[in-house]
Amino acid sequence: KIGFPPTDDGDTTPSCCPGSFAFPIAIVSATVAAMKSHRAAFFCLVSLFAASGYAEEKPNILWITAEDMSSTLGAYGDAYATTPNLDAFAKESVRYTKAFAAAPICSPSRSTLITGMWAPSLGTSQMRSAFPIPFAVKGFPSYLREAGYFTVNNEKTDYNTANEARLIKESWDESSAAAHWRSEARKEGQPFFAVFNQMVSHQSRSMVWPYEVFKGNVQAKLTAGQIHDPAKAVVPPYYPDTAIVRREIARFYDCVTVMDAEVGRILKQLEEDGLADDTIVFFYSDHGSGMPRHKRLLHDSGMNVPLMIRFPEKFKHLAPAAAGETVDRLVTFVDFAPSLLSMLNLTVPEAMQGDAFLGAAAAKENEYIYGFRDRVDEAFDLSRSIRSDRYLYIRNYMPHLSWMQPSVYSDLGAIQNEIRQYAAANADALTPAQRAYAAATRPAEEFYDVVTDPQNITNLLGGDLSPEQTSALEAHRSAFLKKRMEILDVGVLPESIMADYILEEERPIREINHGDSNHRPDLETIWAAADLVGKGTREELRELIRSGDDAVRFWGVMGLRHAFPQDKALLEDLYDSMDDVSVAVRLEMAAWMAEVSNEHRGEAIEVIGRELFNESPWTALQACRAAELLGVKAQALLPVMETLYNRHRHAEGDSSLYLAFSAGAFLQKMGMPTEPWDFSPKGKP
Repeated sequence: KIGFPPTDDGDTTPSCCPGSFAFPIAIVSATVAAMKSHRAAFFCLVSLFAASGYAEEKPNILWITAEDMSSTLGAYGDAYATTPNLDAFAKESVRYTKAFAAAPICSPSRSTLITGMWAPSLGTSQMRSAFPIPFAVKGFPSYLREAGYFTVNNEKTDYNTANEARLIKESWDESSAAAHWRSEARKEGQPFFAVFNQMVSHQSRSMVWPYEVFKGNVQAKLTAGQIHDPAKAVVPPYYPDTAIVRREIARFYDCVTVMDAEVGRILKQLEEDGLADDTIVFFYSDHGSGMPRHKRLLHDSGMNVPLMIRFPEKFKHLAPAAAGETVDRLVTFVDFAPSLLSMLNLTVPEAMQGDAFLGAAAAKENEYIYGFRDRVDEAFDLSRSIRSDRYLYIRNYMPHLSWMQPSVYSDLGAIQNEIRQYAAANADALTPAQRAYAAATRPAEEFYDVVTDPQNITNLLGGDLSPEQTSALEAHRSAFLKKRMEILDVGVLPESIMADYILEEERPIREINHGDSNHRPDLETIWAAADLVGKGTREELRELIRSGDDAVRFWGVMGLRHAFPQDKALLEDLYDSMDDVSVAVRLEMAAWMAEVSNEHRGEAIEVIGRELFNESPWTALQACRAAELLGVKAQALLPVMETLYNRHRHAEGDSSLYLAFSAGAFLQKMGMPTEPWDFSPKGKP
């Protein structure tokens, strides 16, 4: 990171700026000394500095963000796409081919973008968990405001922390559906940083809204010639080739075409205002498309995003390549904030964890980039990825769960239901690619050659590795171990355990991990325990159960459950774990016991039932999700789950929404009536 070191009073005003003007420092110093008594002459010298480039013109910055969209653009070689505005924009821009989201889901990715720090290092990687972050961690647009920029956000925030209101206040002069660089509050000539979020490609439009609602609210904006023909859709190998699947693929591409028109409208406004020659424009999406096996997954279909940056003529010296050219370096969302600050010659805070890929502070390209996926809505998970130019490594810590585990919001989509029903009806005829997505479990490790297998279909760990692949696998594993400790990734902590630390120490988890409190989790030991999932021996995993660390015991139960799911003798030995002091351990053990043991199912269900109304919503959700997945085996909880559902179905807040999702799904399994979910404009989400 570069920047001017602060003085004792915190001032970051430079005393000298090597490289920013052509005068040798020694000559300047001597000249200033000679002129000390000539105040007017001194100010002439200052004016000379400005004329020589010291006071460079500041570019406006415009970010246009598309929701839930992979590189499904003509400019990226997609022949089925109809995107004339972005294809034209690409010819004027630098196009990145290896840009990646931080996570395959919006809220944790946005936390990473706004702070320039990995969400798992802040405790913001679980979807809408609302944990606090340190006060010193600021929204990066605040640094632009300090430098004189007018900042506007239209309109999504979704920063995934209890401190979202503070981030919004410090980051944006205006943040609303009406926010625009045209605001009357912006002073004449004041440089701006503006963000416009395009929702029309979001999963809600592309698959969740009822099809007729999509037609009336999205497809109706297209001409007959722009509407995509389902017969011409390219069906990926992990989908069945059915009429509904083809219709929904075409639907997604229709959404992208409408989004393209919206981007064209914003770019036209820039031209109309005479600002195009003064504005650097970024276009990117917040993660892969909202379609099944894309959003929520760490494969390239969920993580690889388009990124194009247009540098006008006066700022082309800031561009890493000429207009119309591509850049193949690996970049990820944690790099965006430091890159923007670096490009504007602003100080990059030491706390930021990314590497600038633009400007004076541009770093050498990373050999590997990190990715994460934790709980999304009511679906619990823990997976991490390491991506290089050639390979993708994924580590799954809950491999007993499917990549397609049930989730109410996604399951509202006709295409998701079609895939699930097809898999159930054609289990013996599924292709390996279809089976990998729909299977009830998944491997603990996945490793793909992204050059020969760009869709990540063939897990190389399912066969014999070449010497080169073996070496690459070990290198990716090592890079993962290094990165997770470098950033102090807390995703390995169950939410109830992390909440306990935050409440007891009265500090954000980031500060706790830095030793700013009396106690902190031993992350290295906890990660080592989790690493035994899918790999550890019986005795190694049993030893974890004897640990004094709550999180280590949790991973001991998880590892044993995965390795010996039907071992009833083992369950007898672990019976007392249902009375563990840690609620996370109790619930995980009870869920396993209820699944397998006829003898102890009643006691296990009681353990789960006692936590359904826990004051911690994430503990209650863990219990509720366990009951939902157990289905009829947890039938004794029917009255309690009905009460839980009724309490939360129309309550405010994300935690109530997820509890209602899970409890309602359980009730449906029991044949009980529930109120249908409708997130369309005419519905009542």
